[in-house]
Amino acid sequence: MSSGGDNLSSSYFILIGIPGLEDVHVWISLPIFFMYLTTLLANTSVLLTIKKEESLHQPMYLLISMLLLMDLVQSSAALPKILLLFWFKLQEISFEGCLVQMFFIHSFAVMASTVGLAMAFDRYVAICQPLRYSTMLTNPFIAKIGVLVVTRGTLLIFPLPLLVKRLPFCRSHVIAHTYCEHMAVAKLACADIRVNVVYGLIVALLVVGVDIMGIAVSYVMIAIAVFKLPSREARHKAWNTCISHICVILMSYVLPLFSAVTQRFGGHTASSTQIILSIQYLIIPPMFNPIIYGIKTKEIQKNVLKLYCPQKSRFQ
Repeated sequence: MSSGGDNLSSSYFILIGIPGLEDVHVWISLPIFFMYLTTLLANTSVLLTIKKEESLHQPMYLLISMLLLMDLVQSSAALPKILLLFWFKLQEISFEGCLVQMFFIHSFAVMASTVGLAMAFDRYVAICQPLRYSTMLTNPFIAKIGVLVVTRGTLLIFPLPLLVKRLPFCRSHVIAHTYCEHMAVAKLACADIRVNVVYGLIVALLVVGVDIMGIAVSYVMIAIAVFKLPSREARHKAWNTCISHICVILMSYVLPLFSAVTQRFGGHTASSTQIILSIQYLIIPPMFNPIIYGIKTKEIQKNVLKLYCPQKSRFQ
């Protein structure tokens, strides 16, 4: 272990979990474990279904598969380590491992947000410009969106671990958190972290602000187009194609926004509450997203059943 005055950049950190609730870590871990198992099963099932079924190789389903893949990677970057911490008190994480975990958690969150914006554009074209849908949203165009998604997430988040790496950690190496969240680590530094704070806020505004605005504009235009439809049945059908995405968007933004605000400005909010919120946004959207799409999208539902019950689906 490094001495109190050493820079810990080449050493390791200690994750303590949820401060004040150490005695009930095992009990807290049980719902997390079962929710993570559900996340793995649900996401892999839908991803395998979309990959296997050629009829689902369409823009909307390819975007869904991108979102589920981003969710799966993001949750898997943190939850296995959290469970090992809660079960076996494996608290140590190397400095390099901490930076890698930080990058994957935050970059894939940005990627998932970007996919959400692309999905809103997909619904806008499908409802507002249906005759142009097949020519605008081709599979090569979706591939370009995929490249943009990965590039945006990588370029925006890559500076975060570099900004942390430059900091001296001479006071403490104990992270009052369950994983290497950027601000939780930066706050340990015995140096000015204003650059980290400002850059984190800039990224949040560029991602959440731009994406929410784009999604909101898309759905305002969708709403105008839907209200102009002649029949109630047509309006219901149009909204039904959007409801899954709206539910996913609400879950994907509300928890992270609340967690980010309390992390930076919630001086009077208990640290245990902040940490529990941050764990929830790593597991609740990834768990429910494939379930929502499986329930609301008949093509996915039918083909997932076919994946697990081929004999039954043959007679339907």
